[in-house]
Amino acid sequence: MAASDKSVDDSLYPIAVLIDELKNEDVQLRLNSIKKLSTIALALGEERTRSELIPFLTETIYDEDEVLLALADQLGNFTSLVGGPEFAMYLIPPLESLATVEETVVRDKAVESLRTVAAEHSAQDLEIHVVPTLQRLVSGDWFTSRTSACGLFSVCYPRVTQPVKAELRANFRKLCQDETPMVRRAAANKLGEFAKVVETEYLKSDLIPNFVQLAQDDQDSVRLLAVEACVSIAQLLPQDDVEHLVLPTLRQCASDSSWRVRYMVAEKFVDLQKAVGPEITRVDLVPAFQYLLKDAEAEVRAAVATKVKDFCANLDKVNQVQIILSSILPYVRDLVSDPNPHVKSALASVIMGLSPMLGAYQTVEQLLPLFLIQLKDECPEVRLNIISNLDCVNDVIGIQQLSQSLLPAIVELAEDSKWRVRLAIIEYMPALAGQLGQEFFDQKLRGLCMGWLNDHVYAIREAATLNMKKLVEQFGAPWAEQAIIPMILVMSRNKNYLHRMTCLFCLNVLAEVCGTDITTKLLLPTVLLLAADPVANVRFNVAKTLQKISPFLEASVIDAQVKPTLDKLNTDTDVDVKHFAAQAIAGIAAEMELNVFRTAIPPCMGAKIEAAMDSKLIVEPPRQPEAADNDILQEMNGKAAEPPTLDSES
Repeated sequence: MAASDKSVDDSLYPIAVLIDELKNEDVQLRLNSIKKLSTIALALGEERTRSELIPFLTETIYDEDEVLLALADQLGNFTSLVGGPEFAMYLIPPLESLATVEETVVRDKAVESLRTVAAEHSAQDLEIHVVPTLQRLVSGDWFTSRTSACGLFSVCYPRVTQPVKAELRANFRKLCQDETPMVRRAAANKLGEFAKVVETEYLKSDLIPNFVQLAQDDQDSVRLLAVEACVSIAQLLPQDDVEHLVLPTLRQCASDSSWRVRYMVAEKFVDLQKAVGPEITRVDLVPAFQYLLKDAEAEVRAAVATKVKDFCANLDKVNQVQIILSSILPYVRDLVSDPNPHVKSALASVIMGLSPMLGAYQTVEQLLPLFLIQLKDECPEVRLNIISNLDCVNDVIGIQQLSQSLLPAIVELAEDSKWRVRLAIIEYMPALAGQLGQEFFDQKLRGLCMGWLNDHVYAIREAATLNMKKLVEQFGAPWAEQAIIPMILVMSRNKNYLHRMTCLFCLNVLAEVCGTDITTKLLLPTVLLLAADPVANVRFNVAKTLQKISPFLEASVIDAQVKPTLDKLNTDTDVDVKHFAAQAIAGIAAEMELNVFRTAIPPCMGAKIEAAMDSKLIVEPPRQPEAADNDILQEMNGKAAEPPTLDSES
């Protein structure tokens, strides 16, 4: 009898612990217990999870939002823990309760989990359990339940009978006409999703009137969501129906009194263009696009300006150039001199993309003057966006026609007071150098690149060193030997130690692209010279640099010049210098051993072994054993550690 009582107590233990933790005053403890629900369900088993755990959770849903959010998330993955899809209906009551709470995030997560659970129901169980839940939410007294109901229609509708479908459409119409704006907003948000599962005849007879009504709502937050539904509906209807049923509402939204609605139209314009087709685009959308390009609100103009390239690219190819020249470019010219910098910057990010569409002649005649105006713009973001997209123009007309105007813009950006602007132009410099050519670069831009190495911001100096490597890859090692390496080596004698460290950083990356001869002849002597630098930071960076460039040096050079220098640094008075010197010595030794090993194995095995050993190339120097380590070693050898004396402690 006692044994059976004990087994009953053990079986009740998990649920008892959960109850205690869920009633604890500590929110974090309650949250942790919710996150362990799956473990508790496994311990209880499927039957007791259905009969005890789920009812308990349903009855006690009243907690902090963070706890309820975790519970809603957990229940969405609980189907297998209650016995599989045939028992999924047990999860609906707690999720239905969570779908009615005040916090939006919790409701959204509960609806997401309800959709997951509903999809796992059979068609019969869906009508018996999920549809009644949806109807209860639709008829709920509080707006919270009605907003949650909007997210369930698209899951239920495809799998129910025709009478139930008619009832669902009626319920959705009821929500679209709800007196609460939050409910109408939720219905507008889910209208496009619901339209995708409704039959075409009912789409035209039931949902289109709802769409028109929502697009004319007195709340702009509802109207702007109707714009998103417009895209989905237009994709589902034939062209004739789009023209008669959707376009009048779209024209109305494009000229809406609320700038937020017009902004949403601008954001979705290319999607709308793809949905309605080229003919309707030419007749109706081009005028609407023009209207938005001259909108009174800068936010709307900026949004539609970013769509200029994509809108023009999707025009009918037969009339594309003619429409761009006659209908789009006149409005684009006005935006080039727009008083708002965000509008000009948005346009500058895409205007270069018109060049391939218009061809060489029209680019020179129509676009080039606009590019030149933007390159002289007072806003650095505008100039930067033009420079970052020069490859589009270079492919069409070549960059030479822009080179004289480019130079002042590049110089101003290179010396901009904002370091992020300077950083951005550095990243585009290798591409610019390739487009402008070596001669132009040497004459006009090389000094800028060298100046960045002495910038007072570390991120700029770091980017400038990587820029040097990319330039050498562009122009070749012989150019580097003549043009930039002598100027970098001069930095090793600068009085400022930061400049001497930047010199080392440059030599690190240049060794990878300059080859063995230049590294041995020009780079290595400067590194060795800096090993005697009075600043410890420079000396330990010498050790790191020697390890970095050693793969590009011959073994005889390493033995004769590198190892003696590292041995000397390994006896340095500074602990960091000694550490990095020891690390470099161990790393170089491992690299040399690996090279010997590579030459001794058959070629067919080389790749596999190399991959395995490369992951262990970085070798840490051996650590000196501490007192605690000595105690452990002595115990392992069967010896007692000697107690420390006062002298040894001192």
